[in-house]
Amino acid sequence: MNVITVENLSFRYRRAAEYSLRDVSFEARKGELLGVIGPSGSGKSTLCLTLNGIIPRSIKGEFSGDVVIRDPRTGEEYNTRETPVSRLSTVIGLVLQNPESQLFNMTVEEEIAFGLENLGLERNEILRRLRWVLEVTGLRGLEREFPPNLSGGQQQRLAIASVLAMEPAVLVLDEPTSQLDPVGRREVLGLISLLRKEHGMTVILVEHHTDYILRFADRVLVMDGGHVIMEGTPRELAEEVETLKKLGIKLPPSLEISHELRKRGVIKAPALTEEELLSWTGHP
Repeated sequence: MNVITVENLSFRYRRAAEYSLRDVSFEARKGELLGVIGPSGSGKSTLCLTLNGIIPRSIKGEFSGDVVIRDPRTGEEYNTRETPVSRLSTVIGLVLQNPESQLFNMTVEEEIAFGLENLGLERNEILRRLRWVLEVTGLRGLEREFPPNLSGGQQQRLAIASVLAMEPAVLVLDEPTSQLDPVGRREVLGLISLLRKEHGMTVILVEHHTDYILRFADRVLVMDGGHVIMEGTPRELAEEVETLKKLGIKLPPSLEISHELRKRGVIKAPALTEEELLSWTGHP
């Protein structure tokens, strides 16, 4: 089942000379991790904003094409041109790369409850969801903390928690680890893996750390100049190392090394992970 269908999508911001998105079409399927990679300025963040209706409902510009969201729980379909962002937020949850841009309440607990209160949910339901997201995001015990006092990884997990509390069917993350140190990055990527494994959530992940994308994604979109120029599984994209490098996409060392070894006839296929590389070169 497709939960997102994008057809011939183009968008240009007001007063911008060029289109940020140009004739983009793709689908996202229920339960999959769809990775999105590409150089800076390729349209990745703009694409994220179209998926929950911020574009074109709140951010105006020249918009054409269609973004249709299907709630897998009910089968209902929503065209982002016609559906309020508030309604789409219960199906599509968006997490931005800078958590501070999404955090504005005085405590962790208030931050998570904010969206639920705006939905008019009953107190018992708010408390149920609050307990669940605190547990799943590892923030239990920090309910009374002032969000700016949290670590970077904790702030990003809080941003994810406030979105998860809305119980969306799809989680869209726009470079959620770009401003984090290695510890924070592991925390956030571990949470994403947990949500997929234990809760079957559909995830669309824009990430400049391609090692995680190539290891865990079901499919990957490669963007450049507002276009989707490639689409395939990580294995399929691993055959396009030279093209990806020309785009300025940073690849995992395992893939680059295996690419060179393959050219020399040492191994027969590219390695997506360090474990594969060591195995194929005869190391334990």
